[in-house]
Amino acid sequence: MPHPLIDEALLRQLKPGLHIHDDPALNAEPGLDLLVDPITPVDIFFIRNNGTVPSLADRADWTLTIDGEVERPARWTLDELQARFETATLTAVLECAGNGRSQFSPATDGLPWRLGAVGCARWTGVRLADVLAEAGVRPSAVYTGHYAPDRLITDPSRPALSRGLPIAKAMAPETLIAFAMNGEPLGRLHGGPLRIVAPGFPGSAWQKWLDRVELRAREHDGEKMGGTNYRLPIVPVSPGEPLDPSRFAVITDMPVKSLITAPLEGFTATCGETLTVAGFGWSGAIPLAGVRVSGDGGASWREAVLEEGEGPFAWRRFSAQLVVERPGPVTVLAQACDAQGQMQPLEILWNPRGYCNNQVHRVAGMAHQR
Repeated sequence: MPHPLIDEALLRQLKPGLHIHDDPALNAEPGLDLLVDPITPVDIFFIRNNGTVPSLADRADWTLTIDGEVERPARWTLDELQARFETATLTAVLECAGNGRSQFSPATDGLPWRLGAVGCARWTGVRLADVLAEAGVRPSAVYTGHYAPDRLITDPSRPALSRGLPIAKAMAPETLIAFAMNGEPLGRLHGGPLRIVAPGFPGSAWQKWLDRVELRAREHDGEKMGGTNYRLPIVPVSPGEPLDPSRFAVITDMPVKSLITAPLEGFTATCGETLTVAGFGWSGAIPLAGVRVSGDGGASWREAVLEEGEGPFAWRRFSAQLVVERPGPVTVLAQACDAQGQMQPLEILWNPRGYCNNQVHRVAGMAHQR
């Protein structure tokens, strides 16, 4: 059903098959049956908003301001950015930090994302480092602050989101100011005409509708940078325990993860049948090393075949063959491991905001006698 705050022009851009969450802001995700391609089509890519979707002027009128702890503040149009700086394209997974939040028990604050708030796309733009270097980064700069015209629905005088990046990530060669997605101009629903691409970092760091980058002499303190927003506790916190925001740290890397796209939840199989288990694995700064699968709820495991991805920040397809040996309930699991040996946990690691859920993906089905 249509979202009550979507205008007609935006409604025409919405993708069939996406689940639209019951939230004042527009948030939608695909079912896992749609996440089957190494490059996620724009038509099924998830949509994440903290506030309004800005009504944008002509792309030719868009400008990007660079200021703060720089020697030469600047303002660029899209044409000027593309003419002055080298264009780069990279493939990277974009995942909301709250993806899988609906699986937490007890429930946490935040949008109850299922498992579809993730996708892998080709992003084209200019390197943020090149643009900042042109402005002359001062030694005092330790963080960027990103700004955009989206506003809180409950208070239009306040920005909906203003995140930033540590200066090392801002200057990393993979961090882009993107103007295209999958070879097409970046659309309004995905932050066009300009957005940050920060591979390995949570989606909140990929600021959409970017119109200003301010270099800061301290960690950025923009909207949803403080408190427990997009932060994980430094030490474990139990449900109901009082929260001390000073004991939370900004999420700067997404954990290793895998997603089963076949078979789907509720599948049926026949005893003796060979079941193909397939999906994608990915990681943040630490490369993905492998994925293993189980057809008996984790009692035994088999290494999956892991295909190459489009670069270090893309997800990689995995597949394995499992024989269905007995009738009754069947639980298929996938568990990814990174190059430092960190594995997806078998059980969810609870935190009060429901972030970074990378528990092993389980898919339940039923096997019948031949």
